[in-house]
Amino acid sequence: MEKKNVTEVVIGGKIYKLGGYESEDYLHQVASYLNNRITELKSLDGYHRLPTAQKSLMLDLNTADDYFKAKRQVEKLEADLSDKDRELYEIRHELVSAQVKLEENQKLITSLREEADDYLKRIALLEARVSHQDDQDKNPEKETAGRKEKR
Repeated sequence: MEKKNVTEVVIGGKIYKLGGYESEDYLHQVASYLNNRITELKSLDGYHRLPTAQKSLMLDLNTADDYFKAKRQVEKLEADLSDKDRELYEIRHELVSAQVKLEENQKLITSLREEADDYLKRIALLEARVSHQDDQDKNPEKETAGRKEKR
């Protein structure tokens, strides 16, 4: 179990002993916050004429006001964070989908290139046949002579 810290702080010009499981620095920050609020309240017209109970109530109300404003801001930031998390999830999902689509397209490109290569080979073969046929049509005597020599 954590050790309880006790420290002396000055709040409103009086020395108090504060204790808690938070660090001494934190307890001094709390006292400093209260001193700043008291200083702000003292700068208001008519504050000095108020009874002590009302001064204390004003400090309590201002502290509660700060708390609720901070709480509202935290809730807004948490909502913004949740929205950003949702957006990030959607973007990651889109990225994965795009990567899958890219892989599919790369496979299709590879397949189409192979198919195009096959067609180019067939075209070259057919062109060679046509060229050979043209040669035979132009020089029929060579073909006949070639056949006679073979016999």
